[in-house]
This record gives sequence, structure tokens and C-alpha cells, in this order.
Amino acid sequence: MNGPAQSPDDGYERPGGRARIPGPRGAADDLDPGHAPRPLPLPAQPSPPPSPPPSHAVLKSLLGAWALAACSAEETRAVEDHLTECAPCAEEALRLRDAVGLLHPEETLDLKPLLRSRVLEDCLGKRPARIPVPVWASPYDTETARLDALLQDFGDSEWHTPVRLKWFEEERSRSQRTTVAGVIGHLMTVDGLIATALGLDDPLGPEAPPGGPTVRTEYFWGASAYPTTRQVREPWREQGHTLVRTVSFAGRGVAELAVDYGGFALPLGDAFLERAFECWVHAWDIADAVDYPYEPPSGPHLHGMIDLAARLLPSALAQRRRAGLAAPARGLVAAGAPGRTLHLEIEGAGGGGWDIALDSPGATTSAERTVAEIALDGIEFCQLAAGHISPEDVAAGQHGDREAIRDVLFAAASLSRL
Repeated sequence: MNGPAQSPDDGYERPGGRARIPGPRGAADDLDPGHAPRPLPLPAQPSPPPSPPPSHAVLKSLLGAWALAACSAEETRAVEDHLTECAPCAEEALRLRDAVGLLHPEETLDLKPLLRSRVLEDCLGKRPARIPVPVWASPYDTETARLDALLQDFGDSEWHTPVRLKWFEEERSRSQRTTVAGVIGHLMTVDGLIATALGLDDPLGPEAPPGGPTVRTEYFWGASAYPTTRQVREPWREQGHTLVRTVSFAGRGVAELAVDYGGFALPLGDAFLERAFECWVHAWDIADAVDYPYEPPSGPHLHGMIDLAARLLPSALAQRRRAGLAAPARGLVAAGAPGRTLHLEIEGAGGGGWDIALDSPGATTSAERTVAEIALDGIEFCQLAAGHISPEDVAAGQHGDREAIRDVLFAAASLSRL
């Protein structure tokens, strides 16, 4: 008798039968049709081994990029970790960082006085300016630019640094305490005398009081209940640019235009020299207050300033004589006639020789009638004319009439003012 037919073990479903899944011997073959097969667990993946650190040669090759801050974050971390362990690489890294500093030097305010002139000369040599700055306005243009360079990095605290302005009046030294911002305001208000002479707006406005530099400065300082701040820098420089631009376009003859200083007047060319001198002197005051070195003007510009002071000495001496502060003239001298003369020799950059008429501003100087000689360093003479040192303290080489020498030294100090 035959038994039931056996289904081949091939995994296919037969009519009236069940699917059979081949499997290893002894494994359960029957599957419940109502349940899905259970997935087999995946084997755990092993974590990748850590990458080895860069070799010494690779890290050393990255030092240049590290010094230039051109490495990625990972490379920077690896190089800096290496520098804590490798002394030769650390020394090389320091040398590379110093070299990068030479490639990108920090800007300094201690520029050589002639640098700006040389740069301009080179530029103008390649492409001359259609409207050049007059020679007599160049010192003012240069000194205001140098002072502006000193101010450019000042913070609020520096702008409120106390500054003491000094000058010589009658027979003694005087001073006035203000701030850096107050000094710039003082320069702006006195520059306004030139602005009004050229028909430009007065920085003090239509209510500006009549008078000279002292009256205008005191009005500016007292016009506001609040101290002057760094906001004064922009109108001061804008006014300076406008003055230079205006005289550059004005053409010939403008240098003779009179500028009224209250008690006296100066031709416009001399007024620009006077403003350049005061700008330098007060820049020096500011630099001294913030403990920063400041160089004197270039030789040619300094020579022009000294020349102006020397040309003003006969009038200053006559004014002191009228006030009873100087010895009377030894004799009456007609205008244009030779009179007693003092020879002033200025040494150093910007120096030269000047003959000073002693008896009358209108007299001519005469080598035959020279009664005294003074030799002074150029910077010291400028300090004297600015009222920063007294006539008694001047280290001057002196020869001849002691009375004439004293009168000229005091007349030089009297050129100063607030």
C-alpha cells in the first residue's frame, strides 16, 4: 500500500501543501503563514582606528602657513600642540611670526618730516597738478596734516587730556589750561581769521565777536556749557582743506591780501606761515601731554617760520619800546636809512643769518653798524618765539651790546600769545 506523496524540498508551495524553506538540518522548517519572518541581527561594525597624527616633517612644512594664519582649524590645533613639544619648531615659528610682522608693519605717526613732501614731489613729477598749492601755503598744509595724523587714533580719554598752553606777555610767562579738544578748537577759531579774510564762513558764526585770537578763543571756549569733544576735529580739518583749496584757485596776488589779527595785520602769505608755526607748536603741546614724540617741521618749512619771526622782530621791539619795556632808541633814523643792527645767527635745520634793525622798523640794516650778535639753535629760537621758554633761560651765544641783545630776546618772546 502506498503512503502520501512527499513534496520535493524545493521551497515552492504545492497545492494543498505548505511552503517549505530550505534550511540547515535540524532547523525548524514550518512557518506560520500569519507571521513575518524575524530579521536576523546585523553584526556590530568595528569603529575606525584613529588617524595617526601628522609627522614632524608635515607639521614643520605648515609653520609658514600657520604664521600667516592660513591653516585650517585642525591644522592650527595640530601645529600649536606640536610647538609645545618641539623646541626647534617653536623657535622657527617665532622667527616666521616676526617676519610676517615686517611684511605688514603697523602704521606709525613718527613720519619723517620730508616724507610727505617727497611723496607729493614724486607724484607731481609723474603727473603735475593742474592747480598746485602755493609755496607759502605748503607749510600750513603739511603741519595740519601732521597734527591730524597724531589725532587720528585718539580715544575719548585722550581728547580730554589736560594741555597747558604757554606764552610770554610783558615781562613774564603766562599759561592757560585746556584739553586736547580745546586746543583744536583754539586753532580752528584763529584759522577763522584767514577764512573771513578770504570771504569764507566764520567758524564762530555770525555772532563772532570782533577782535584777535585771544578774544575769539575765549568766546569759543565759553560758548558752550559742555567741554569741547572730539567732534571739533572734523570742522577744523574741513576748514583747513577749504583754506588751502581756496588760495590754490585764487591765483597770483592773493598772498598780499591783509589778514586782520586785531592789534596788527599780516599779508596772507605770512598769515599762512604764522598759522603753520602755531599748528606745529600746539601739536607739540598735545604730543607732550599724551607723552608722544613729535618731530619738528622740515628744514625748508622751519626756515620760513624762523624767517617770519625774524622779520617781525623790529616791529615787536618798537612796540615794546613804546610800552616802556625796552631801552629807548639810541638815535632817530629816517625810513630807509642805515641804523644800528643786531645779527641773529640761527643754527641747525632751517637756520641762517638775519640782520635786525634796532632803532626803527623802517631803518635798513648795516654791517658797519652791527653792535651785537646772537647765535641760537633753530628749535630753541622757535620755543622762545612761542613763549615756551623765557628769554633769561635761552642758551644763546652772545657778543656785543648787552642791552640790545636783551631787548631782541624779549622782543622774540613777545611774539607769542594765547
